[in-house]
Amino acid sequence: MQPEQSSLPEAPAAHAGGRAGRHAAPSWRGRLHGLGPVAGLVLLCIAGTLLNSSFADIDNIMNVLTRTAFIGIISVGMCFVIISGGIDLSVGSMAALIAGSMILVMNALTAFALAPMLVIVLGMLFALALGALLGLAHGLLITRGRIEPFIVTLGTLGIFRAYLTYLSDGGAITLNMDVSDAYSPVYYGSLLGIPVPVWVFIAIALLGGLVLNRTAFGRYVQAIGSNEQVARYAAVNVDKTKTLTYVLLGMCVGIATVLYVPRLGSASPTTGLLWELEAIAAVIVGGTALKGGAGTMTGTVVGAILLSVIGNILNLTSIISVYLNAAVQGFVIIIVAFLQRRRS
Repeated sequence: MQPEQSSLPEAPAAHAGGRAGRHAAPSWRGRLHGLGPVAGLVLLCIAGTLLNSSFADIDNIMNVLTRTAFIGIISVGMCFVIISGGIDLSVGSMAALIAGSMILVMNALTAFALAPMLVIVLGMLFALALGALLGLAHGLLITRGRIEPFIVTLGTLGIFRAYLTYLSDGGAITLNMDVSDAYSPVYYGSLLGIPVPVWVFIAIALLGGLVLNRTAFGRYVQAIGSNEQVARYAAVNVDKTKTLTYVLLGMCVGIATVLYVPRLGSASPTTGLLWELEAIAAVIVGGTALKGGAGTMTGTVVGAILLSVIGNILNLTSIISVYLNAAVQGFVIIIVAFLQRRRS
């Protein structure tokens, strides 16, 4: 994403960015608090190793990181939305709709006798474009329609999944076998021993951190989350910035879907179920304020890995049932939100 090129007066823009900068400059207590997710992740890894020696196997670690990649990439986009004071409850359903639509488009393209690689590239571009378009629709409904983000994305949560169920006729949409074979290295391939999805996650997280901390757009996002009214007084184009955060999130969902489709080669009404819960949990566990205004990309990455580690430990041990994984994540969200409320 390109930094917002603004013709705004320098002083007001600097004022808005300065507010965000002061807000983002933590005291020693803030820095100590920022280390909390990292400390929690280290303790969980130690506990996981003690509970089951297989936890520390390199294959298991790679599996955890690969599983983290999908939610982690979505969490990068979600981090921008939450810092700006918004929320998106539809990312799981959006991923499912994009996956199903992408497979239908790719299957249709094979009828034109195109090379499998060309079909894959066109399918990827379609997924990114559809994600950006759905994110744009969210942004416009929220900023132009003046509808609360919670209401908009709760509505589209049902709409997206219902359309996928309609397109799949209640079953599964399966990718053409020839295309599926050519597509599989995008998920199952590796580079220097690290799976491709993990490399993509690293690149998206680094780019997200750069945009959040080193561009005017990132400073505007933080300024809007800190105080939207003051940001407007400071001549920040609030509606445009907020809309772009949802477009950015939609593109992140599209990228995650591009990596997810070759895993199974199909999409069904259960695809992406509860991904929104995991993405939101990853962001706030990483230290981002649920009310917006402050947060870090590093914390979001750590939060996403931390949640995957919790799920992996539950799978490897019999402490509690794996069916309670979503319940654990729900408890984590409530506890962290409660602690944030007490600090504020």
